[in-house]
Parts: sequence; structure tokens; C-alpha cells
Amino acid sequence: MPKREDLKSILIIGSGPIIIGQACEFDYSGSQALRSLREDGIETILINSNPATIMTDPVMADHIYLKPLTTKSIIEILKKHPNIDAVLPTMGGQTALNLCIEADEKGIWEDFGVEIIGVDIDAINITEDREKFRELMLKIGIGMAPQATATSFLKGKEIAQEFGFPLVIRASFTLGGAGASIVYDPEDFDDLLSHGLEVSPIHEVMIDKALMGWKEYELELLRDKNDNVVIICAIENMDPMGIHTGDSITVAPAMTLSDRTYQRMRDMAIHMMRSIGDFAGGCNVQFAVSPDEKEDIIAIEINPRVSRSSALASKATGYPIAKIAAKLAIGYSLDELENQITKSTSALFEPTLDYVIVKIPRWNFDKFEGSDRTLGLQMKSVGEVMGIGRSFQEALHKATQSLEIKRNGLGADGKGYTDYDKIIHKLKVPSWDRVFVIYDAIQLGISLKRIHDITKIDMWFLKQYEELHFLEQEISKYTVESLPKTLLLEAKQKGFADRQIAHMLDCYESEVHSKRTNLGINRVYKLVDTCAAEFKAMTPYYYSTFEEEIETADGTRYVANDSEVTDKKKIVVLGSGPNRIGQGIEFDYCCVHGVLAAAECGYETIMINCNPETVSTDFDTADKLYFEPVFWEHIYDIIRHEKPEGVIVQLGGQTALKLAEKLDKYGINIIGTTFKSLDLAEDRGSFSTLLKDNNIPYPRFGVAETADEALELADELNFPLLVRPSYVLGGQGMKIVINKEELEAHVIDLLGKIPNNKLLLDHYLDGAIEAEADAICDGEEVYIIGIMEHIEPCGIHSGDSNATLPPFNLGEFVMQQIKDHTHKIALELNTVGLINIQFAIKDDMVYIIEANPRASRTVPFIAKAYGEPYVNFATKVMLGEKKIKDFDFKPHLDGYAIKQPVFSFNKFPNVNKNLGPEMKSTGESILFIDSLKDDEFYNLYSRRKMYLSK
Repeated sequence: MPKREDLKSILIIGSGPIIIGQACEFDYSGSQALRSLREDGIETILINSNPATIMTDPVMADHIYLKPLTTKSIIEILKKHPNIDAVLPTMGGQTALNLCIEADEKGIWEDFGVEIIGVDIDAINITEDREKFRELMLKIGIGMAPQATATSFLKGKEIAQEFGFPLVIRASFTLGGAGASIVYDPEDFDDLLSHGLEVSPIHEVMIDKALMGWKEYELELLRDKNDNVVIICAIENMDPMGIHTGDSITVAPAMTLSDRTYQRMRDMAIHMMRSIGDFAGGCNVQFAVSPDEKEDIIAIEINPRVSRSSALASKATGYPIAKIAAKLAIGYSLDELENQITKSTSALFEPTLDYVIVKIPRWNFDKFEGSDRTLGLQMKSVGEVMGIGRSFQEALHKATQSLEIKRNGLGADGKGYTDYDKIIHKLKVPSWDRVFVIYDAIQLGISLKRIHDITKIDMWFLKQYEELHFLEQEISKYTVESLPKTLLLEAKQKGFADRQIAHMLDCYESEVHSKRTNLGINRVYKLVDTCAAEFKAMTPYYYSTFEEEIETADGTRYVANDSEVTDKKKIVVLGSGPNRIGQGIEFDYCCVHGVLAAAECGYETIMINCNPETVSTDFDTADKLYFEPVFWEHIYDIIRHEKPEGVIVQLGGQTALKLAEKLDKYGINIIGTTFKSLDLAEDRGSFSTLLKDNNIPYPRFGVAETADEALELADELNFPLLVRPSYVLGGQGMKIVINKEELEAHVIDLLGKIPNNKLLLDHYLDGAIEAEADAICDGEEVYIIGIMEHIEPCGIHSGDSNATLPPFNLGEFVMQQIKDHTHKIALELNTVGLINIQFAIKDDMVYIIEANPRASRTVPFIAKAYGEPYVNFATKVMLGEKKIKDFDFKPHLDGYAIKQPVFSFNKFPNVNKNLGPEMKSTGESILFIDSLKDDEFYNLYSRRKMYLSK
């Protein structure tokens, strides 16, 4: 049966601002669903308050409402669009589901005659109410850990007494494991039980007997209305039970599961999905498996919606889960839909992987001083990376190279731990760097059995690590000249980077690169095709690997490469890597628009990125997608293979920008603003000279490379001082100090963390107003796209400030200075493309804080507020296709738009919540107000100094 003809108009609920536990994977799912529905001629209406994502861009839906995610907003939209037939709430994570349930309980859907599709509310209630879920599982014969529900403190104490420790406490109806904890010690139980009851919106917790050391697996399923079910992906957590899946290192396909147990798990997952309700769509099931020969299986939970892992599973397999789930919600069956990658098989055909993927989360503990860095049941990561390789070892190395934490992969970079006690402690207490610590432990000679006893990580994974260690030892016996080809090829096949091999051989990275190219050891590119090359795939989605040469009967030797280079003119867009605080989804928005604009200009577009959560790594965003680390070696090899006209670096945040110097050095054309100009803006000394020559005021400053130099400077500049390292993102390491003791301590700390860095000391303009401007420049003319005034005073990072567009109390004299300075700086820096400039205003004088000739965090916000595709325009300017004068700018905004930061402090209860020059927010929402008399504005303004920390 084809799709339902009665569904003409559908409302999709988005996931709102990004918080820890609900990141842009739901924007990815929602974006896919919108495209999927529009393909079928359905009118799409979207509500989402997040301005930073491509999901809320006019290109995605017919009607977009950037409104708070409340039932009040839902009613407003339903009144405005009485023709809405149905609501699809499964694409926006827990936020969308909770809103849908609340609207259902208030009778809103019924009042407006709106049907809920893609999910069964009863199914949600069963899965969220852990007591009902447990009863149902036992009824259908699915094993569960001993558990019981407590709705009071007293009941919780009774359960603990009955079960004994360790125990797991999970709060009902929460997101990202909020309120969940493992309790080893009876002394901690009372506090953690109270916290769980408090966090749960229905004051309920489930207490389970902890299955510590059991292995954890996830299955992603899709079902249609005819009850056809496909299992898209089986994901194995390398970390055993006890660490939230969002914080676990995960691997697909499952590596250490016997086929017999996998088949049992499949049957159980399908049985569970069918038993909780009769719905068509996506579903995620989590299991624990005993680590012995018996391989007992116990169900942990089931989520009858597109989940956090769905984006990962989509990128891992090439099977677009959300796109297909949306089609199933409107009545299609799986056998009627084509596989989007092969275009010749049906969606009922289960994906097969002939490669391995490894996902590693990305944490930002450095932003939360004093935070508990232990990983547990409550999710703490802010982003993730995925590596694709021919083996687990290659994929693991590529994932570690993608993290951007100044590591070159596992070990072989001189940055590992060598202290026995520290390594043992880090193995016992899982934290963000455990993936590296395992390698350090093996290098130190700690036995695999001991590591396994402590971590409970399966021996198979540990043996894979050990093989890498043995290979490193073997290579270290040689010099770059004497290293045999077979060993070099093996190292590359196992994912070691050139610079890691250089570290083993004590030579330069470039020497290793030259040696392997001379020996013909070059990267080849393979297709992600969903079918292990059984059918021809039509979609250019690639990963790299190294292979042995093949010799044909006539003696020809070659290496098979799936990526065919066309003779079209090409542009490479460098992505922004994993999400983190200071560099979030707004840069992904910019990259997607950059790709679309370059395509409009007739270029073949090539995207390089390693973030599985985002739209830029969708297989049909660019003409070619290379799912690879944004890491020099990988990028350089792709550029040598594709020979593009140039590379766009100014859309991918600091990640892409940091590679500009290397690109320039190797003679690769940087599209738009040149490296020289980018570097001039980053080099505080040269930039200040430029300002001085143009009579533009800036706070008095100096550059120091030692604590002594900093203390000398302090006498000259006077306190308070703003101290910051060069070339960092999101205000990393910035601090305001008010005396010499604080200054010395902070400088020593910074130089310890970032050696050889130049530190900038600025006289801090206490009590100043902060403002910023974004502009597009074509080298001759400048067009300011927006000027924002921050509600908070100067000293709070711009990403953590409430920014108001247009400004609300800057006089004409100040505004004119801002405009003049912006024009002057953009032209003096020879900007071609976007630029963001930040200002401090004191006594009606406008000082320059900094200028960034690249896409900024605020560009998507301004584009949404004014309804103009500014990144599209800027990209066409960068490519030299258009000049400022060619555009017909028509910004439109009634009243004001406010960019409001959103924080995830609830994940770190004991952390200092004071705001300062280092960014701490994880996401943002947009608020439109008609006038400054609005209560919300008044409320924000009255609290503006609340969190300012010196």
C-alpha cells in the first residue's frame, strides 16, 4: 500500500537548543524527515527555537516557526495553519516527545483534529514508565535485571536493603541519563536517591541491581505498517555496562558477539518492538550480555523513536534511518521504498558492512572547572567523531585523530602517561582519555589480564591494542631509510598517521610521507554502499584505507580505488569536526550553505568532515563526501587525489582555519580571505599595528611568553587584566585577573597546558558595553549584515551573552564608529567573505577587542532574524562569482531578536556557574520580541551582571 493521501500538511517538532544529552543528531534527523516529506509533496511546518542549525533554515521547510517549544506556541501555529493533518514528534529527541505528550494530555491535538504519526503515545508511556515496561518484558519472556520502582525516599531505602549494592538509580522521563547514578557505597545512597527523585518530572526512580562488567549492545530497527522489520545496525559498546551509551566508545558491526547470540538478540528486539505498540517508524533497543560463555541477554531499554544512535547508525551504514522513518510514518511500507544509496535494492534490504566504524565521544571538561570527570550513567560528552576503516584498528586510529585534542592517534606521539599509579587509577575510574590510557598501560607492560580485570573491556579489543603496540616496537628498530615496505604498509593499514610513524623513526613527518609515496603506498578510497559491494551504489560517500597491489594476468599492478576523479572544476569545503563548546552546529550550518552555494556556481562540491551527528556529512549534501578526520594528512591526500580549484576554510570554525597555514605552505589555493590576512588577524601584535595606523582605538595590551614578562607588563597596563593565549577557540584559557598573584598563577598554568604559546594581556575595560558586527566584504566594498549589542557587560564571552539585534541603547555616534571601524578593518585585512568584529564601548568610545575574518557563531542567528541567506551570498563572494553590489539585500525584522545562550550546568552539579571570558554554553535559542517593554527583555536585562566572575 502506498502513502496515505489524507496527509497533506504535517507539523514537525524540533529539539530546541543543544544541551548535553540532546545534540544536533536530532537536527540531522529532523532535517532528513523534512526533506523526505517534501519529496512526497507534503506541506511541512516546523517549530524549533534553535537558530544555529540548518534545520531552521528556509531551505528546509515550507513554514518555520522559531518559537519557544511550549504548548502555547503549538496552539498559535495550529490556529494559523488549521489545515495541519498530523504531527511527527519522533525526530526531536526527548524534548519533542515530552512536548507532544503534554499537548496530548491537554487535549490540544484532539481540539484541532491533529493525528500523531510515527509513534504510539501508549508505547512511549510503556517504555518511559519503567515499572510497566518491566512487567511487559517479563510477560513476553524477555530477561530484565532485578529492579523495582520507588516514588518515595522510604520505598527506595527498602529496595536497596532487599537488592544489596552496587545499585543503579535511574530517574523516569529524563534525557541523557539525567538523575542516573551507580551506587557502590551505602553512604552515598541517600543523596543520589533524593537527586534522582528530584530530577524526575513524575518523582519516580527505578532501582536496578547493577550489571557491572556486562557487555552492552544497541540495535537500530525500522518497522512499517505491514509489520516488516529491518535491523539497520548492531552497535557494540567497547565500554562495558556502567557508562552511558552517549559517553561510550562504540563499534559497528558488533565485534565480540557470537552469531547464535546475535540472532537471539535480533529476535528479542523484534519481539519487544512488536509488543510495545503498533507503530511504524524507528526504534532503538539496548541490551546487556553476560561476559561468560553463556552470553545471557538482558533488556535494558527500548526507545520507540529515532534516537541519538540513529544518526550514527545512518552514517555508519549509509542507510538514512530518519528519512525512511518519515516515509513509514506517512504510510509507505519498506518494500515500496528504494535504498537511497544503491537505487536498485529496496529499503527492506538490510545493510551489510564491509568496513568497521568506531565512534568516540568528545568531552569539554576543561570548560567546567572542578567538574567530576568520571564517566557514568549520566551523559557528559558534547559531541562525537566517527572513524571508518577496513579494520577496527584503522577505524580506532582515525577516530582518535578526529578528536582535535592535540593527539596524533593512539600513542606514538610522546603524550602518553608513563606513571604506573596514575595509569592504574585512570583504568579504574573511567574518564575521557581511557581510550588512550589502555595503550599507555600496555606500553608500560601491564598485562592484558590485569587491564581486563580492572576495566572489564573485552579481551578481543585489548588484543587489538596489543597488536598495535607490538607493531610500534617493531618499527622503532628501524630508521626511515631502512624501514621495509611491508612494515610501513602494515602500519598505514592499521591507521598509524605519518607523524606517529615519524615519532617511532625519529624523523620528520614529511620524510615518512615522501617514503610512502615513493614506494607507492597511497591512500585509496572506498564506497560506503550499504551492501558490501554486492550491488552497484550510486552515491559518492567515501572513506580511505590502504591496500596491497593487485596483479592482473598480464602483469599490470594496481590498487583498486572507488573514487573516480571527474574533469569538472571542484571546490573542497573543510568541515568543523566534532561539536564542542565554542564550536557547535552553527559552523555546520555555514558549511552546508557553502556547499549549496558552490554547487549553484557550477562547481563539483567535496565535503570533508568526521562528525556523524550533522547534515554536512549526509551522503547527499555535497557531490562527494569524504568521511575522514579533519587532520592534515587525510586532507592533503584527498586534495592531491581530487585537485580542486581551492579549499574553503572560513566556514568550518577554528578547526578548518587552523589548517590554513599548512594549505598555504603547500601551495594549495585558499578560497576567499588569504592565509596572510587570517594570520594577521590572529597575530595580536601585527593586528594592533594595523589598528594604530588607522587611528582605531583598542585596549592597551602587551604580549608575554613567560611569567616574568607578564608581571613586568602588568605594571605598564594596570589591573584588571584580561589574559588569553593566541590561536584558541571559545575563549579557552581566558581569565580576568586583578592582582599579581592571580596573574602569575594563571600564566604558569596556561604555559603548562599550551607550551610555547604567546599570551596576550589586555587592560580590561571594566563596566564597558560589548557589541559585535558581522559583515561580508568582497575586497572593495563592505556590507554589514548585523550589529548586535550584548545585554551582559564586557568580560562575559560573546557566546555566553544574550545578544540583541539590532542594538537597544547605542547612540548614533557609537553606531557610526562601529560601522566605520568595521568597514575600515574588513578592507585593511583584505577580507574576501565573512568577518566578525567585537567591540567594547566605554564613555562613548568604541574599542576593538578582536576581529575574525571567517564565519562566526552569530551568522546563522542574523540570517534567521533577517530572513536573508548571508552564507550563500558570502560564499559566492569568496568564489569571485559575485560582488556586494550584485546582491539585493532586503533584511526584515519587526522588533528585536535576542540570541539566548543555553547551559548544561545540571550535568556538573558542583561546578562554579559564574560566567567569564571562557565560553561555557552548549547551545542557543532565538527569542523575538516586539519592543523593549517586553517582560522577557526586562527580566534578562535586570539579571545581566548576575554571573559575571572576575
